[in-house]
Amino acid sequence: MPGPRVKAAFTVVRQHGPVSPKCEPRAVLRDLGGGMGMGDKRGAKLPLDRIIVGDCIEELNALPEQCIDLVFADPPYNLQLNNELYRPDNSRVDAVDDDWDKFGSFAAYDSFTRDWLSACRRVLKPNGGLWVIGSYHNIFRVGAILQDLGFWVLNDVVWRKTNPMPNFRGRRFTNAHETLIWASMGPKARYTFNYEAMKALNEDLQMRSDWLFPICSGGERLREECGRKTHPTQKPEALLHRLILASSHEGDLVLDPFLGSGTTAVAAKRLGRNFIGIERDNTYAEAARARLAALAAFDKDSLQVTKGKRGEARIPFGALVELGLISPGTALYDPAALHEAKVRADGSIACGSAQGSIHKIGAHVQGALACNGWTFWHYEAEGTLKPIDALREAARLKLAPQG
Repeated sequence: MPGPRVKAAFTVVRQHGPVSPKCEPRAVLRDLGGGMGMGDKRGAKLPLDRIIVGDCIEELNALPEQCIDLVFADPPYNLQLNNELYRPDNSRVDAVDDDWDKFGSFAAYDSFTRDWLSACRRVLKPNGGLWVIGSYHNIFRVGAILQDLGFWVLNDVVWRKTNPMPNFRGRRFTNAHETLIWASMGPKARYTFNYEAMKALNEDLQMRSDWLFPICSGGERLREECGRKTHPTQKPEALLHRLILASSHEGDLVLDPFLGSGTTAVAAKRLGRNFIGIERDNTYAEAARARLAALAAFDKDSLQVTKGKRGEARIPFGALVELGLISPGTALYDPAALHEAKVRADGSIACGSAQGSIHKIGAHVQGALACNGWTFWHYEAEGTLKPIDALREAARLKLAPQG
C-alpha cells in the first residue's frame, strides 16, 4: 500500500499542559540522545534523534513542512482529579495530579488539542500516519477534532491492560483499557501498514484491534531514588514496538510531541527508525536521555519484516514470455493435469476455443468465477509439474534494480 518513502528522522517533543507563550520560553535545542545527534543549534537540517526541551506547538511550528513519517502522541488526558485517592489501607494512590494535566475548561482543552494536532498535520508527509492514545476523559474529544482537521480514522485500537489499577472507591467499573486512534492524512491518502509483519507477530493470524499488554511496571518502570514514579503515565515499550513496527519503515522519522520519559524514542531507535522528541519538562527529558544512552539497538538484519505479495513488484505473465523464462507454445497444466493450455506470444493462454489471461482461463476450465492463475497453472520441468509462480520469482530477480 505505501508508495516510495523518503527516509528521515523524527524528533519527539512532549508537552503536558496548555500553551502559554508568556510562561513557556522559546525552546532551546538540547542533545539528549546520548551523543546521537550532531551540533547544538537548530539549522536547516532536521534535529534527528534529538529531544527538544520546550513548548510542543512552538517547536513543531519550527520544523519544516511534510518532514515526518509517523507521529505518536500521548497528550494530557485532562483527568479532572480534584481530590487525592486512597487505597482501602489508607495509603495514597500515586495518581496523575500534575499541573500539566489540568485545564480550566473543556473549551481550553479543545483549543489546546486543535493547536497541537494542526501543528502535527503541518509536519506530516502526505502519506504519513498519526497515532493518538487517550482515556475516556479525552479520547472522544481528540477524535472529533482530528476528524474536523481532515485526518481519516483507520482504526481505533483498544489497549487492554492485564494489570489495571483497581477502582478503589467502588463506584464505577475498573478502568482497564485505553484507546488509540490510528489515522491517515485523508480518506484517499496513502499510508504504511505492514500487514504481513503484524500477522507474523500474531502467529500467522490477522492482528486484531484489541491489544493485551500489562501497564508499565517492574524493572521497566522508571523511578526516582525515593521510589516515586519518574513519570506517572509511562507507556510500556511493547505497545510502542507494535504500533511503530506496524505503521512505519526502517529509516523513517517518528515524532512524539509529548515525549515524557522517552518510550517512543527508545522503541523507534531499537527498530531502526529515527526520532524527534519534544518535552517541556527537564526532569522527564533527562530520564529519556538516560534510557537512550543505555540503549542497545537491534542489528540491521533483524529489523527486516515479513512482506506480503502486495508489497512485491507486480509481474504480468507476459513478462515471463518476454524474458525467455517460458516460451510460446509451452503447455500448462492444472495440478492434477486434467486440463491443458498453451502459452501464446502475447502472454495469453489458450485452451480449446477459449483464450485469455492465466486467471480467466483458469476460472473457465473450473467453471469458477475467479482463479489465481499463478498457483493454478503448472509447467513441466525435470519430469514434474512446477507452478508458474516460481517463474514469477525468477522474473522479479531479473527485473530488480542492481547495485
